[in-house]
Amino acid sequence: MTDPALNTEVAHSARLWNYLLGGKDNFAADREAAEYALALMPELVQSARANREFLGRAVRHLAVEAGIRQFLDIGTGLPTAGNTHEVAQAVAPDSRVVYVDNDPMVLVHARALLTSTPEGATDYIDADLRNPATILESAARTLDFDQPVAIMLLGIVNFVVDDAEAYAVVRRLVEAVPAGSYLVMSHPTTEVNGPAVEESMRQWNESGAAPITARTRDEIAAFFDGLDLLEPGVVTCSAWRPDPARPGITDKVSEFAGVGRKPA
Repeated sequence: MTDPALNTEVAHSARLWNYLLGGKDNFAADREAAEYALALMPELVQSARANREFLGRAVRHLAVEAGIRQFLDIGTGLPTAGNTHEVAQAVAPDSRVVYVDNDPMVLVHARALLTSTPEGATDYIDADLRNPATILESAARTLDFDQPVAIMLLGIVNFVVDDAEAYAVVRRLVEAVPAGSYLVMSHPTTEVNGPAVEESMRQWNESGAAPITARTRDEIAAFFDGLDLLEPGVVTCSAWRPDPARPGITDKVSEFAGVGRKPA
């Protein structure tokens, strides 16, 4: 039976991203929106894959080099290869991961597929990024907020189109975690392939789907105010610490990314 909250007639970002990554958990509206966007911006598939590769590199760095064992992944999307807990627990089996999304289709798949190692833990929260208090209260069932946490915000803050609200939400999340925690973020921009990004976003916003916005490098960097921004700073996500052992997308894509550490 289809969940009554699941609207298959309107494209949804998680399902569109799933289609771009080669998945099958999507509907005609998602595929139509994706193909239209691809006609305007053929690099969109590369953006999706580069963003996923960035997630893997960032999580591995935090788990191996920074010793992070707790991850709060907000805007999870549909499970695919290289989910946060898989990357983290492959190198640190005791890692604890909480996923957050508010799409019923994501919820069904997350409960079925986002399992954990015996040493670690995973949990799923049905909540919206705009309600950080709910997220933090529920995440405390699994995460210890007296210990460092990596807050993962990949391709999700762009759905909070009001700048003041977006900065306030991210600030509230960062305030809730202790020194030594990290903010990992990716966000679409018009500074790479600008006209195509602007047109594809205009079409998306007119389709009835959840509105989306792009931000500049400086606007994205502002989310890291008060944090120690790791090198190389805010860059196209394919350029964030590329791993020679895992060659992937090397071209610039219209998705900027960065990682920042909360100082003492």
